[in-house]
Amino acid sequence: MIQFRLKSTMKILIIALLISTFGFSGEYHEDGGALINSTLQTQDKNSFLRKFYEQLYFVPVWTQEGDVSNFTKQLLKQIDGDKTLEANSNIRLNAFGILSKANTQYSSMTLDQKIAFEFEIANLYKDYIDHLLNGNINWSAFKGMLVNPRDENEINGGWVTYPSKFNLYNIMQDALINGSLADTLDRASPKGFNYEAMNRELIKYLEIKQKGGWKIISAKGLIKPGQTSKFIPLIRERLSVTGELAGCDVSNSPLYDSCLEKAIKKFQKNNGINPNGTIDDRTFKALGESVDKRISKIRLNMDRMKWLNHRFEARSIMINIPDFKLTFIENGKVRKEMRVITGAKNHRTPIFSNRVSNIVLNPYWNVPQSIIKKEMIPKLLKNSGAMGGQGIEVYKGGSKIDPASVDWSQYRGNNIPFRFAQPPGYRNALGKIKFLFPNNFAVYMHDTPTKNLFNKDVRAFSHGCVRLSEPMELLKIFASFDGAVNLAYANKVLKGSTETNLTLKNSIPVDIVYLTCWMDQDGELQFREDVYGYDAMQSRK
Repeated sequence: MIQFRLKSTMKILIIALLISTFGFSGEYHEDGGALINSTLQTQDKNSFLRKFYEQLYFVPVWTQEGDVSNFTKQLLKQIDGDKTLEANSNIRLNAFGILSKANTQYSSMTLDQKIAFEFEIANLYKDYIDHLLNGNINWSAFKGMLVNPRDENEINGGWVTYPSKFNLYNIMQDALINGSLADTLDRASPKGFNYEAMNRELIKYLEIKQKGGWKIISAKGLIKPGQTSKFIPLIRERLSVTGELAGCDVSNSPLYDSCLEKAIKKFQKNNGINPNGTIDDRTFKALGESVDKRISKIRLNMDRMKWLNHRFEARSIMINIPDFKLTFIENGKVRKEMRVITGAKNHRTPIFSNRVSNIVLNPYWNVPQSIIKKEMIPKLLKNSGAMGGQGIEVYKGGSKIDPASVDWSQYRGNNIPFRFAQPPGYRNALGKIKFLFPNNFAVYMHDTPTKNLFNKDVRAFSHGCVRLSEPMELLKIFASFDGAVNLAYANKVLKGSTETNLTLKNSIPVDIVYLTCWMDQDGELQFREDVYGYDAMQSRK
């Protein structure tokens, strides 16, 4: 009885709210609510419509006596203005059909027809909220491809997704309480990772497409500053269309002049190409991408952003795999950016979020079983002294053993009862510092002795961990705000070889992401090559 009274009271409050806020008819909503209730009793308890209207105590929210409600009008306006929806998407087409029916048929509808229309609009709302919050990537199919790679030698990189705190039901409840669906949808839209700035760029590129886009440049070779080429006028025109010509004249001159060189260097930087000013094959490839391909890439990465971990803290670290960069952000600005090395194509770095909680000075490297099996045992079969050359020690139980005393052929595909470890030192695979953030992938950030690899543009070389080009600089940043990191003490420890753990007082969020298109902190639209082939995998319907 108490529960019934509570439901009745809530229903009265919702109806009163609709009447006072929007001038809804109490009689219509009583009659319509009764019809909704009786109609939905035959549906499965887990069906969307039944769960949705149970949350609303079976009160119609999309229709009223003489017209569709303001909630419907706000929903249709939102859909019309959402450029992340493709022009021929079912959501757009359904919204157009509903708008047409509302304008031409609503006044003559019976109560039964209005409630049927109510359900039609509710289903449109469901489809749109799913797009707004989740996008169009088939995550189940994609993660299935990660678990079962096409190439048996590939290792599952992993991709952890983080759903929005908003959903179909709390969005509508919030809209009812606040009297505006538009305001609630604005709050529910992604806000992190410069998503809103990406949306503005999407609108810009859609306008470019509407005006005819740009001519496709199909060329290869080298053009250096000061040289002439028939492609130079086309390149000027291409950069001019997207506003990337940097104030240069759009002339027909074939001369690659200094003004265009400046624009090319900026274009190269924004496309992950060495900004040396020489127009090479990679630069031609980037220039030759169509407006449709760039729009698709923007939309795809906006869909990825919807599933990232949207946290808003004063300090954070982002590692973008296709960019091979770490960015330390403090109070909305870049405090430090550095080159990183990420997992190779057959040892892909996983995408996930966590928090840096510990820093280890002079770390031991305990070699993972996968590396022992695939790389070290084959070396030992050829040369029993191979591990000594790498400074790696072999243990059984707690005792150090001589690798030459073991018949390694019996451990090719079996569990290995040995531990391989590399003591601290400058030849250690982890270098002198590692930064830990707990995760199921055994991935962390660390120093490396192979500094020469940071000179390459594409830096996918590791077994999955993230190698830092400037680990000492990152340590200094932590020391600047966390009392657990004393720089003088750390420097003293690093001169020796004793493994030392520092537990941070203030853990810092770290997001390992995979974005082939994003807006940087300077407001520049960035594009990168699809190093792991995830663009193609996630674009499949």
